[in-house]
Amino acid sequence: MSKMININIDGKNIQVEEGKTIIEAASAAGINIPSLCYHQDIKPSAGCGICVVEIEGQPQPKRACCTPAYEGMIVRTNSVELRNLRKMLLELILEDHHVDCPTCIANNKCDLQDLAYIMGVKTEDQGVLQTKKPIDESSVSIVRDPNKCIQCGRCVTVCNDVQTVYALTTVNRGFEAEINTPFSKGMADSTCINCGQCVVFCPTAALTEKTHTDPVWEELLNPKKHLVIQAAPAVRATLGEEFGMEEGSLSVGKMYAAFRKLGFDAVFDTNFTADLTIMEEGTEFINRFKEGGTLPLITSCSPGWIKFMETFYPDLAENVSTCKSPQQMFGALVKTYYAEANNIDAKDIVSVSIMPCTAKKFEADRPEMTDSGYKDVDYVLTTREIARMIKEAGIDFAHLEDEKADDFMGIYTGAATIFGATGGVMEAALRSAYFLLTNENLPSLDIEAVRGMEGIKEAEVDIKGTKVKIAVAHSLGKARELMDKVRQQIKETGKSEYQFIEIMACPGGCVGGGGQPFQSNLAARARRGQALYKEDKDLKMRQSHENPAVAAVYEKFLESPGSKKAHKLLHTNYFQRDKMSGAVVKEATHKH
Repeated sequence: MSKMININIDGKNIQVEEGKTIIEAASAAGINIPSLCYHQDIKPSAGCGICVVEIEGQPQPKRACCTPAYEGMIVRTNSVELRNLRKMLLELILEDHHVDCPTCIANNKCDLQDLAYIMGVKTEDQGVLQTKKPIDESSVSIVRDPNKCIQCGRCVTVCNDVQTVYALTTVNRGFEAEINTPFSKGMADSTCINCGQCVVFCPTAALTEKTHTDPVWEELLNPKKHLVIQAAPAVRATLGEEFGMEEGSLSVGKMYAAFRKLGFDAVFDTNFTADLTIMEEGTEFINRFKEGGTLPLITSCSPGWIKFMETFYPDLAENVSTCKSPQQMFGALVKTYYAEANNIDAKDIVSVSIMPCTAKKFEADRPEMTDSGYKDVDYVLTTREIARMIKEAGIDFAHLEDEKADDFMGIYTGAATIFGATGGVMEAALRSAYFLLTNENLPSLDIEAVRGMEGIKEAEVDIKGTKVKIAVAHSLGKARELMDKVRQQIKETGKSEYQFIEIMACPGGCVGGGGQPFQSNLAARARRGQALYKEDKDLKMRQSHENPAVAAVYEKFLESPGSKKAHKLLHTNYFQRDKMSGAVVKEATHKH
């Protein structure tokens, strides 16, 4: 048990674990210390100075985010001097910030805006120190606007320490210092894997998704086009937050209703192809497991992880499942299976996906994602983007009557829903793999060992006397840790101790994706994940092989899991990328 120490904050005696900072101690005691660069889930940069406090016996104020508490410490968080100091610091930041709050994507969700309002700082009273800098729009997923950057360092910390991608850094010194990509070449020419964690951790709008709402509106208003929409599993647990609903509220029925009101002709669900992914990936695993194929098999649903693998672990590409992600499987089927069944010319179909993930924009733009004969997914919108469209249309989302998705590609099981949480893909796969191997259901469909927010989870599943060692990692820092272990084991012994591995690029899985509501923390991500597990528990069908719509697509179109036609439409190949620029160097592996 950690040693406890006694401190006093604003006259309140508090017991706190030794080693905790002042801001952590205050937060645990319900005392708010104003802050800007601080985020509870990452190492503090102590950049802004807004969180300064007075400590008895200390001649100068100290930054609460990086000052550890000690026995007998007496802290004051509010005084005339502190208020004036914080206000001055905030004014300096605002003088070098492009203030366009009414039209800013982060309006009403911006820490800088909130603090300015609370502290009574008026932007019209400020001078302007700013020199306009070019906006980096080179990436297909993320826009970086240095004119709104406050040098807090959150993006650098999460990119380097949590994701270990190193696509962002501080360049230059002194007044010339700025956050940029290495060598200032732009996001597209860096190792950025498009995960968007920099976006959700940014306290302003210096980093945002590249929005596609305008072209989608144009397509919706074009009577010659047939608009089809899919929504990822995690979106149902987060979209409501954009409309004032409680964190972790499930809004699946309202989501479908809103899509119809926007004008989409067919309302489907990515959960359908999540179930399909399990059938393809489960079959792939069983074939490798039985026939001595390359193991461990590593899941391929997370496009941020795929680009990370191509950049840093191309030698393990043969271990990665050849299955496309559910988004891309859906896109390929919409312009083939759905088009044929409904006698619609595929060239007239516009396929739109709603994703929790900025990397999905990059994935949809990959040149190989055209197996339907067209671009399989035309537009990817984040949770934030579709929320803005719903608001623009004047739809009262929170009070919509629940509706259902269209059955053709909208039926799903609980296994598909939990794809949105870390460990969910593994759990869904094991449910069906066990059945496909034994013709029996798992003794318990709830595989608790792969759930939760621990960075790396391991378990062993007994399939009728055969032991299967599995591992789950979320965040790319933890993925790197696990992949280094696998690489070393293969180098030393020729094989890994694991047979099946799930990787999710974002902390918490898709519920914490780069396209989700701004400023989420790990606690919020955990609550969202619990909402998905609740829907899984409440559904009658909880295993992917039980989905009648998936059975129908095989019977009417794909023939069987792993068939030649399934491989053409639902499987893919990977590339080796340069470790400095992320550019393709060569094809690393082919379709199996």
